[in-house]
Amino acid sequence: MAAPLPPLSRRGSVGRVLACLAVLATALWGGVALAYQGPAAAGRVLLVALWGGFALAVLVAVLRRRVAAGLGVYALGFAALLAWWGSLQPSNTRDWADDVAHTATGTLQGSVVTLDHVRNFDWRSDTDYRVRWESRRYDLDRLQSVDLVVSYWTGPAIAHTLVSFGFDDGRFLVFSVEIRKERHESFSEVGGFFKEFEVAVLAADERDILRVRTNVRGEDDYLYRVVLPPAQRRALFLAYVEEASRLAQAPRFYQTVTANCTTIVYTLVRQIVPQLPLDYRLVLSGYLPQYLYEVGGLDRRQPFEALRHAGRFTDRAKAADADPAFSQAIRRGVPGVAAQERGLP
Repeated sequence: MAAPLPPLSRRGSVGRVLACLAVLATALWGGVALAYQGPAAAGRVLLVALWGGFALAVLVAVLRRRVAAGLGVYALGFAALLAWWGSLQPSNTRDWADDVAHTATGTLQGSVVTLDHVRNFDWRSDTDYRVRWESRRYDLDRLQSVDLVVSYWTGPAIAHTLVSFGFDDGRFLVFSVEIRKERHESFSEVGGFFKEFEVAVLAADERDILRVRTNVRGEDDYLYRVVLPPAQRRALFLAYVEEASRLAQAPRFYQTVTANCTTIVYTLVRQIVPQLPLDYRLVLSGYLPQYLYEVGGLDRRQPFEALRHAGRFTDRAKAADADPAFSQAIRRGVPGVAAQERGLP
């Protein structure tokens, strides 16, 4: 039987293994970053191959016990990669897809907000639609309600979250934090980690932004009446307007975990209700309604499952389709809606 390795040799072996793991992890990140953000489609393949070959050469050097030399060279290469990564900056001037060609901006005068670039598309399919961007005015003294809409497209844990503001004249306006994709792009969770998209705050009519999800894209949607006093409703509306206008001036990259449709909503709400706790459901956005229920953001006079069952409006949306009373139809039977319209708590 072979004698055991001396302690120093064991430590050296462990060190080489850890060094190899560090190189593998960072090389994988770098390869994916180059694949998504390299300068051109053909060039990206070459860049990824060169980067992979460089990392492989470093691994061979480390395994041959030239650890210091191998890691020193790799550190220089990885530093250059990070410098390139840091040079990538978000922009508001790309060839955007039609549905994110504009983002909302707004101004406040007294109690009246004037919003530019409110989306009001007429969707016949995901590729066939009438483009319509509008300027609208909303009197915050007439702001009556806030609703959370959760739209599921891939299982119970992942969903898109939207916030709809209702006014006593029957109008509703939805704010949605979305990826701002270019004309040739489509959504990718992985791409959202690698600066593939900017983030945008859209303002839209419900017959556009909710109907396209249920009636065109086949998503499953739920609506919950949020418990907020008038002052906080107003503050939340203005927070959306301010964030949208800020992004129009200073663009940011979308980030799948830290700057997505739910985490930005949380950041906005926390400006108004600072005591809101962090929670894993801010990432697993499909469970956000349960989180709001637990912190008192939804009506707790009945079980959450009752709110969820009554709030599912997918079938009501399909039945209403292009009905001018679409917003009223999707809220039929939703707890708290009728009472609030009658001015009750």
